Amino acid sequence: MTDASPITEATADMETAADGTPLRHPDREMPKYRPLLAYHHFRELLKDKEDTSHVFRIFEALPHKSFMPRVRNLVLSEHGERLRREEPYLPPILDDHETLRKLPQGSVAHAYCDFMESEGLSAAGLVAEADKLGRRRYGDLVEWFGFRSRDTHDLMHVLTGYGRDALGEQCVLLFTHGQQPSHGHLLIGYAGALNIKRGAKGSKAPVFKAVRQAQKTGTACPALVAMSIRELLAMDLQEARKKLNIPEPHWYRECHRIWREEGIDPYDLLGTEPGEVGAPATA
Repeated sequence: MTDASPITEATADMETAADGTPLRHPDREMPKYRPLLAYHHFRELLKDKEDTSHVFRIFEALPHKSFMPRVRNLVLSEHGERLRREEPYLPPILDDHETLRKLPQGSVAHAYCDFMESEGLSAAGLVAEADKLGRRRYGDLVEWFGFRSRDTHDLMHVLTGYGRDALGEQCVLLFTHGQQPSHGHLLIGYAGALNIKRGAKGSKAPVFKAVRQAQKTGTACPALVAMSIRELLAMDLQEARKKLNIPEPHWYRECHRIWREEGIDPYDLLGTEPGEVGAPATA
């Protein structure tokens, strides 16, 4: 059940995990590739960067052909079965800072808690943003995979060292593309980078080198969605980065250095609050 044979709508509807959970609920429609709709939502996102619903709509309109094979290969494997038993839903694990703080100093868990608390974020908050779309729940394996992809977004910030400034968000989006190819990540990531470049007109900051490095890093890093998040949180942060092939984000740091020399605040680059340009997305 875990080979890479083509998946038709019929076979996807029939395949199930050992506990009987369907790979894809028969009522779940296969998404259609609609670039014009994606472009419409992208233009709306530029008008109101706080309305993250457009980000989710862009991803829905640009499904990638590799998505279902990636879901299938993980969730129907023995490893995937173990992950679903041990980590059925990540937000309660990620938001339990009291338990996470009991892990060693210098761990990914401590860095994650520091990041989330300093930014006033929570995994539950990201879920709430997604829930505003009012999408139907199917309880299938596609849904579990999608939730897991969404809920590791802020963990990617911590592991990569990219902040929630405008450029940091674009870098995380393109790191995510390296992990899970999606035209939505490419569109928002590179268009966002272009917007940053235009917004800081005349700046010598190597914005495109920064986002390209992020994309390459995501490709070289094993897929976080397929890892035990509990085990990852317990690891020493520097050891985790070494094991996952995540280098120092040199060009991102260089952009910040140059902007500061030029009198530009990287966290108010476009006159926006941190995190507004380039929102977290789901698979």
